[in-house]
Amino acid sequence: MPISPSQGSTAGGTTVTITGTNLAGATAVHFGSKPATITGNTPTSVTVVSPSGSGVVPVTVTTPGGTSNPLNFFYVGAPFKSALSTTSGPLAGGNTITVSGTGLSTATAVTFGANAATPTVISDSQITAVVPAGAAAGPVGVSVTTAGGTNNGFSYTYVDSPTVTGFTPASGPPSGGTAVTITGTNLASTQSVTFGGIAAPFTVISDASVSAVSPPTADGQPGPADITVTTLAGSATAPTPFQYVAGPGI
Repeated sequence: MPISPSQGSTAGGTTVTITGTNLAGATAVHFGSKPATITGNTPTSVTVVSPSGSGVVPVTVTTPGGTSNPLNFFYVGAPFKSALSTTSGPLAGGNTITVSGTGLSTATAVTFGANAATPTVISDSQITAVVPAGAAAGPVGVSVTTAGGTNNGFSYTYVDSPTVTGFTPASGPPSGGTAVTITGTNLASTQSVTFGGIAAPFTVISDASVSAVSPPTADGQPGPADITVTTLAGSATAPTPFQYVAGPGI
């Protein structure tokens, strides 16, 4: 006589179907000593809503013909999540995050706002999920659903793709050291700034502005260098290059 599912929340409320023979006219289904609410009954099945409980309990079906042999039902506590490996990412989603906690081995969904992802269970203390696309930039709640229930409490921020609209000054010496103000949009999560592929030290001023110091050119020679800003949501390059200009000589 199979039982499906064979596990559910300690708070009860799990819909459980028990299948077998001669089950018509079921008068009671017990989870341990507690009765369950019968919601459906045929000669080959009984559907019930589990009562609250804990641990492993025997489930029996009683009909006018007697009481069945017991089947084990496992009560699972609500999950607890302690950390997200990444708390922000691109609006388009597609990046993988790790959720750490306890009671995660039966995870069936990780929800970001209104959008759900199917997790990969690594262990009882760790799952991964590919972040779905967001509806709009900004924070959303993150919840994990397991056989034991749903746990909320974390926030994930969707970040829009950056743009770089300009910078000033337009040039500096090949030796580097020029303070350059870069302007654009969605720059608050800037991870790197490069001049011609060479990393530059930077400071985020606002979502619309980043300050960087031009690095020396690789060969010490003048020439153009694209300025590229990379954020959590992707990269953007200025529409015109920064010009490394040789100084005067006499």
